[in-house]
Amino acid sequence: MVSIARKNLLEDIPRFLAAQAGIMFAVSLVTIQTGIFNGFTRSSTKLINNSTADIWVASDSMIYLDLTLPMPLAHLNLAREVPGVANAEALIATGGVWRHPMGRIAPVRIIGFDPDGQLFTPAHIIQGNKNTLKEPYTVIVDTFNAESLSVRRVGDRAQVNTLPVRVVGFTQGNRSIASNPYMFTSLESATAYVSSGKTSNVSCRMQTGSKDIQCTTTYVDPEKNSTPAPKPLSSLDPITYILIQAQPGQDLQALKQKLSIALPNTRAYTRAEMIRKTEVYWQKRTGIGFILGLGATVGIIVGAIVVGQILYSSVSEHLKEFGTLKAMGASDWAIYSVIVEQAIWMAVLGYMPGILLCLGVSTWTLASQGILILITPTTAIAVFGVTIIMCTGAAVFAIQKVTRLDPATIFNK
Repeated sequence: MVSIARKNLLEDIPRFLAAQAGIMFAVSLVTIQTGIFNGFTRSSTKLINNSTADIWVASDSMIYLDLTLPMPLAHLNLAREVPGVANAEALIATGGVWRHPMGRIAPVRIIGFDPDGQLFTPAHIIQGNKNTLKEPYTVIVDTFNAESLSVRRVGDRAQVNTLPVRVVGFTQGNRSIASNPYMFTSLESATAYVSSGKTSNVSCRMQTGSKDIQCTTTYVDPEKNSTPAPKPLSSLDPITYILIQAQPGQDLQALKQKLSIALPNTRAYTRAEMIRKTEVYWQKRTGIGFILGLGATVGIIVGAIVVGQILYSSVSEHLKEFGTLKAMGASDWAIYSVIVEQAIWMAVLGYMPGILLCLGVSTWTLASQGILILITPTTAIAVFGVTIIMCTGAAVFAIQKVTRLDPATIFNK
């Protein structure tokens, strides 16, 4: 029976190649769509992967990594005093506008960190080093974002908001599909970019008839044609996250509770919880998963239709052979197995080049564009299972024709 299946499959080579093309299309579309979705969610947490912190402290209003409210720098000192905290560092993550000297603009994600710190370092620095960021208004960007920022080499200059920028280094592999291009800089420079060089003055007074102290912050615009040097951060300057390194043996869940109590209007997350919160946002609270899933479904439908038509045509051309087998006493299941075997061969022979093509595309995309199409072993196995189900399911149409076959009718023709 197996030899009959192979004979029928390879009898008409052009038809066989057409079937394999349809299956390859389905395999490629399902795999690529799934890989894009996996890569998209993975890239949304690239900033977290640049950190070795055990715990992230954020505003209690945080929705996901890129959507949160700031907190005052004073919280950093409070965090360092919490029992169980070995180290704490500030991180600024906010938006800005990159202005090229030729007039082109682009959105950027300003990432401010302590170059002398231990809990955050841009990954894969291929030119320059983070210590250069101690110089005012210096930044490191990713090579895959260089074109969108109109940057070619170390030393190129531009503006962010209203302040100058000098590129002192490049990373490779920090491009996030889910976020604007990252621009790594020091905490002082990041704060200056956010305030556009304005200086702040804080005045406090005690309210009449009350023991409460009311503080007011006023901002003063810089003088025209001047670029003030970034100032050291004050306790009221806004930061986005506090990165926590726990002491050895410290229970992270217990430390989270201590931090949430010590720091008002905040919530603490472990590294895994922070990653999960961001990934779930993109997976469930946006339409990206639905759109990519819809594309994969279309691929399965098209593949099933192509395979079903090919198998139905093949069975129609071999009705006499199937009628002969029935007349010789072959059971219906024995005949069905020929068609199913033919469908499985089609699935396997279409899947192999399809998955190899997808692996090649994902490798090329990562190398040339820095865009991750993540094809995991689990994805590859799942797509293979879907391919088998698709092809054997399509065989049902051909089996229906054999089911109604009457050998006597065939021989009377």
